[in-house]
Amino acid sequence: MSADVFVPFVFFGFLAAVILVPIWLRERTKQSAHQLLSQALEKGQTLDPALIRQLTDAAGGKQQPQDKARRSLGSGIVLIALAGGFAAAGLVMNGFDPSGYAQNGMMVPAAILGALGVGFLLLSIVDYATKKKAD
Repeated sequence: MSADVFVPFVFFGFLAAVILVPIWLRERTKQSAHQLLSQALEKGQTLDPALIRQLTDAAGGKQQPQDKARRSLGSGIVLIALAGGFAAAGLVMNGFDPSGYAQNGMMVPAAILGALGVGFLLLSIVDYATKKKAD
């Protein structure tokens, strides 16, 4: 098999694995929680409603709304740091490429990541403000 055929298969296989493995693991966790509940019911054990709620919430992957602002802030900071890294790499590569194409090529992802980072920062501010109003 030549590299022209092998590389796309590896890329799309990796992409499928990155997307499908977390979904599969989440479903497996849900199935184990439901299996545990059904086994307890078959044995005639009484189940605490808080335990059932905890198992179903953990299996469902529900996120707590109170840490939404913190998560958005963290994502924004990481994206802005990545944008800074791309911009710095573009400036460093400019010395090796007199045509300037390398710097312009690195500034495109820097601008996209920077814009996403600023968007996440604004989202965290809005989330924090709405959390303060709710409290």
